[in-house]
Amino acid sequence: MNRFSINGRAFVYPITLLLLISVTNLWAVEGNTVARILVSGQGSTDIGADMAVLTLTVTRDAETARAALDANSAAMSDVLAAMRSEGIKDRDLQTSGFSIQPRYFYPPNKPSTNHEPPQIVGYTVRNSLTVRIRDISALGEILDTSVTLGVNEGGNIMFTNDDPSSAITQARIMAVKDATAKAKTLAEAAGVKVGKLLEMSEQTHSPRPMQMVRAERSMAMSADSVPVAAGENTYKVTVNMSFAIDQ
Repeated sequence: MNRFSINGRAFVYPITLLLLISVTNLWAVEGNTVARILVSGQGSTDIGADMAVLTLTVTRDAETARAALDANSAAMSDVLAAMRSEGIKDRDLQTSGFSIQPRYFYPPNKPSTNHEPPQIVGYTVRNSLTVRIRDISALGEILDTSVTLGVNEGGNIMFTNDDPSSAITQARIMAVKDATAKAKTLAEAAGVKVGKLLEMSEQTHSPRPMQMVRAERSMAMSADSVPVAAGENTYKVTVNMSFAIDQ
């Protein structure tokens, strides 16, 4: 044990505490003085889409909420039955939105009278269905059938991949190689060598949804299947790496 005094008061502290404080401070100083090379690398892989995610919305108007709901439910039931007849499993069918909204009539303003309140003149019921289509070759026919059965709003399509893990892994490997090559180039230009890897992190960028088709309520569809093109999806990975510099 050791002793020290402050303003005449004596204090006792263990030697191990002093050693711990000294080692911690030394580590902090050395950690701040390590010379580093900070680089980022990118990798990307393109693969063909093998699945489509489709949003279908049935909208019905009526004078009463009950009548609008009944008409909407009947149309959506037909759509669901058609999806199942196309071989789509229940796990790939999901209700993604439902609403009942009143429709208002706003009387024109008259200078000589008070403003009349809006009047409810009917109701609108919307029911949205998200469908995952694993056989893209059937997409055009499914779109055409759904519109024929009463789908009159929505129709956004996202082409994606059921399992993109292998593509992301390949992009990740490419990103690490890219960052490592950059670090070596920088080190050679500076006349130093790349040391051990200190830190590494990544960011994965999945393809953004693309609006391929939008069926409006007043839109007329042809009797033939809707033409669609799936194309490819690009999966990108960015890797941030930190290397020590060997002098």
